[in-house]
Amino acid sequence: MKQTYLNWSTGKDAALAYFFLKNNPDYHVSKLVTTINKDVGRVSMHGLHETLLDAQAESIGLPLQKIYLPKDTSMEVYNATMKETTRKLKSQAFTHAAFGDILLEDLKKYREEQLEAVGLKTVFPLWHHNTTSLMKQFLSLGFKAITVCVNAKLLDKSFVGRKVDEAFLNDLPHTVDPCGENGEFHTFVYDGPIFSQPVPFKIGEKVMKGYTPSKNDDEKCFSDDVKSWDTQFWYCDLLANQ
Repeated sequence: MKQTYLNWSTGKDAALAYFFLKNNPDYHVSKLVTTINKDVGRVSMHGLHETLLDAQAESIGLPLQKIYLPKDTSMEVYNATMKETTRKLKSQAFTHAAFGDILLEDLKKYREEQLEAVGLKTVFPLWHHNTTSLMKQFLSLGFKAITVCVNAKLLDKSFVGRKVDEAFLNDLPHTVDPCGENGEFHTFVYDGPIFSQPVPFKIGEKVMKGYTPSKNDDEKCFSDDVKSWDTQFWYCDLLANQ
């Protein structure tokens, strides 16, 4: 059995990837790993409070390792931090790192190269699955999620803080991937077959936030079609409800 840690984003792709691996006898997932913006105490990109991340991990029943990064992290610092972290994970007998990526070839190649350098193998349980079918499977399995961040260039304010269900999928513009694989939207999964109990939360305010690319951000682009970063996002703040 391959000792595996899962790169946990708090969203639907990571949750479905864990479900697939949990039911695959070749892999044993025994840790979640998540990057945190240490300046604000929130999950990178998703903007989720650490308290809700902790509640997810507790309900899933796996230990959680957090990687704290400052808000403005260059690619050089990011790579160095991740290399140090993955080397330690390898020393803990992990042999594989799992990701919820589906379609982005250059991102997959980047992950493979970075982890191969420290002696870890990668596993992508959702790779090249049809994204419409994946979302239908996600819902049929009983997973429940809410959108926490949407790209304001592609989706308006009404799509953030919204439950992901059949109506949500039907309302998505045809240019938006059903899994948000191109960064169109991000989610928080709060219930489903990998949880021992639902994660309670309250919906807070919805805000538009701008992002100003720096010179270092150009290095983060993994393919020609993402050379120009989107700069406006709608966020829905979720609050712990205990």
